[in-house]
Amino acid sequence: MYLKRILNISGYGNDTNVTKSLVKLSEELKTAQIVNNDEVPEDIVRFNSIVTIASENGWEKELQVVIPMDKNVALNKVSVLAPMGAALLGYSKNDTIDWDFPGGAQKIKIIDVQKEESLKGIDIHI
Repeated sequence: MYLKRILNISGYGNDTNVTKSLVKLSEELKTAQIVNNDEVPEDIVRFNSIVTIASENGWEKELQVVIPMDKNVALNKVSVLAPMGAALLGYSKNDTIDWDFPGGAQKIKIIDVQKEESLKGIDIHI
């Protein structure tokens, strides 16, 4: 699975918060169902999904979850290895996620998920 290879290569990073997020993502992958891309419901966050999220602190943001080499903060493209990307992957529209971010634990609600078809093949559903 592509995501497992990325996690293995990354070595979980040097930042404690990033490491905690990636370890949590790695643990969730142990129970993930591996399915073909066309079998994954449209509202599941996967690579290249465009996700609208809202925090319990009142902010709302749209971002895209991408592979590490495609990250671009200016374009709101967040790496799957970043705490936010790791937190969102595999969840769906209307899910609320409790996650430890660098600024502390937060509840994040997924408001909307749009699929972008630039990567085909196998995806995950956590």
